[in-house]
Amino acid sequence: MLPGSLWHPPPVRGGPPSPRGEKLGFCCQSFSDHAVGTDPPAERTGQRQGLSTEEATRWADSFDVLLSHKYGLAAFRAFLKTEFSEENLEFWLACEDFKKTRSAAKLASKAQRIFEEFIDVQAPREVNIDFQTRELTRRNVQEPSLSCFDQAQGKVHSLMEKDSYPRFLRSKIYTDLLSQTQRRLS
Repeated sequence: MLPGSLWHPPPVRGGPPSPRGEKLGFCCQSFSDHAVGTDPPAERTGQRQGLSTEEATRWADSFDVLLSHKYGLAAFRAFLKTEFSEENLEFWLACEDFKKTRSAAKLASKAQRIFEEFIDVQAPREVNIDFQTRELTRRNVQEPSLSCFDQAQGKVHSLMEKDSYPRFLRSKIYTDLLSQTQRRLS
């Protein structure tokens, strides 16, 4: 874990998100709201489930390895918050969640919510995509499918991979986390 309680793993969530306050579910939660571990007595006694040095080191192998690891995702989110660019990750996660939608009735409302939150001009958490991608996505949302955000999601993924990810690997958040996992071994 990071010193000063900067980093906490994401909670295990179950059931549908509440209709208010969690517009897009888990992916929009504040990182600082996450508690370490799931067992309160273990937390109080300082016994925490640890992240291995090997796992944390593997995050440097590829951006997708980082995104696929719950602690890696949480650490990357914390880093993006320090750069005021967490909307990129939140959008990417919202798209991943959207692709799991099986109800045709929910598809349209979820698509509209994601579009209004991240894609539309002057959206509250507008992601940085080009005009053509924005307009294509606008058209796709008119007749939503599970792939209607694919191009925009790909652009945001590429932006994070080429820009934010290398800075994350050099960040104090990541280097401190690696140091801490190595210290636990000695």
